Amino acid sequence: MAQTIGLTKAQPPRTGRVAVIRVATVVILLVVWEMIARSGLLYEDVVPTLFAIAGGIVQTLADPAFWQHLQYTAMELTISLCLGGGLGILAGIVIGTNPLIGRAFEPLLYYLGPTPKIIFFPLLIMWFGIGQASKAAMGTISAFFPVALSVAAGLREIDPVLIKVGRSFRASPLQMTLKIYFPAMREPLVNGLRLAFGVSVIGVLLAETKFARHGLGFMVTQFYQQFDMPALYGLVVIIFGFAIAVNWLIGRFSRAV
Repeated sequence: MAQTIGLTKAQPPRTGRVAVIRVATVVILLVVWEMIARSGLLYEDVVPTLFAIAGGIVQTLADPAFWQHLQYTAMELTISLCLGGGLGILAGIVIGTNPLIGRAFEPLLYYLGPTPKIIFFPLLIMWFGIGQASKAAMGTISAFFPVALSVAAGLREIDPVLIKVGRSFRASPLQMTLKIYFPAMREPLVNGLRLAFGVSVIGVLLAETKFARHGLGFMVTQFYQQFDMPALYGLVVIIFGFAIAVNWLIGRFSRAV
C-alpha cells in the first residue's frame, strides 16, 4: 500500500491540468488588465483596453513597414546567434575539456556574464558605426556567455567512460565533438541557446532604441514618442509572440536531431 502511494505521488502532473492552469492564469491576467483599464484609476491612454490593444496589433501587422523592420531585426538576431552561439560552443568545449583553461577563464565568464551588455554599446558604435553591424555585435556579445557556460557545464556531466572510449579509439578532436560531446550535452546546449536567444533579443532591441532608423526597437521608440499606446502594447505582444515561437522551434529542432 505504501509503495502504491509513493508511486502515485511520484507521477508527474497531467498535461490537461497544466494546460488548464496556464489558460486560467492568462485569462485572469487579461481580466485584471481590462478591469484596471476601465476603472479609471490610471490614465486611459496609458493603460488602454484589450480591444484597443487588439486594434493596435491588427494595425501594426497590416503596416508593410512593420515587416521591413522585422526583417531587419531578424537578420541582426540571426547573425548574433550564429556568431555568439558558435563562439560560445567553441569556448565552452575548450573550457569544459581542459581543466587548466577552465580554472583560468571560467570564473571570468561568470563575472562578466551578468554584466549589462548595454554598457559596451558606445564602444561598439565607435568600432562598427551606427548601422546594423553594431546591433548584431551587441547581440553577439549577449549570446556568447550563456552558451559558453552551458556547454562547459554540460561537458562536465558527460560519463567519463564515453570520453575514455573515444580516446582509446584515437578519435580526433572533431570526431570527439561530433560523436561524443554534442550528443551527450544536447540538453544543456539547447537551454544555453534558448537563454542566448532571449538575451540577444534584449540586447538588439535596446541597441535599436538608441541609434537606429530600422528594427523593432526603433518602432517601439517611435510609438512611444507619438504616444500611441495601443500600437506600442500591440507591438510588445507581437514581439513576445515571435519570441515564444522561436523558442518553441528551438525545442522542436533539438528533439528532432
